[in-house]
Amino acid sequence: MLKIINKSSVIVILSILTFLFISCDKKRVFDEYLPISNQKWSKHNTLQFSFTATDTIQKHNLFINVRNNKDYPFSNLFVIAQINFPDGNVITDTLEYDMADVTGKFLGEGALDIRDNKLFYKENITFPTKGIYTFKVRQSMRKNGSIDGIEELEGLTHIGFRIEKTE
Repeated sequence: MLKIINKSSVIVILSILTFLFISCDKKRVFDEYLPISNQKWSKHNTLQFSFTATDTIQKHNLFINVRNNKDYPFSNLFVIAQINFPDGNVITDTLEYDMADVTGKFLGEGALDIRDNKLFYKENITFPTKGIYTFKVRQSMRKNGSIDGIEELEGLTHIGFRIEKTE
């Protein structure tokens, strides 16, 4: 016998599942993804994430999250990352991350054609001042022997930024 579930029951069930999902991620302070238009990251497209730091004592880990598909043509990824502090200070880093192992198999988690990579950016840091911080990231890939960067980096679907409390 088929029993029909009413709308309010569905809302209650979804609310409980959402609460359980959120409560299981106790380390999360900030976690946001931005989509890459047409799955091609332009070298001119700097992605920006803003967050408010209210705790100057707790240590945090910062991550750049990269979601790629099978069309990503490289085994690594170079990015320029920048944090703008509320007091005007700026830290800029050039970073390289492995995206595939030596056999060409993509790293990260996921099924089918999409892989999620949680890449360490900064480890065990504290935010020195309270206020609004801005994290910016852009791709800086280039082909071997080429001076000019790749105009549109294919195969990336989303880029994210995550902050976790350390234990």
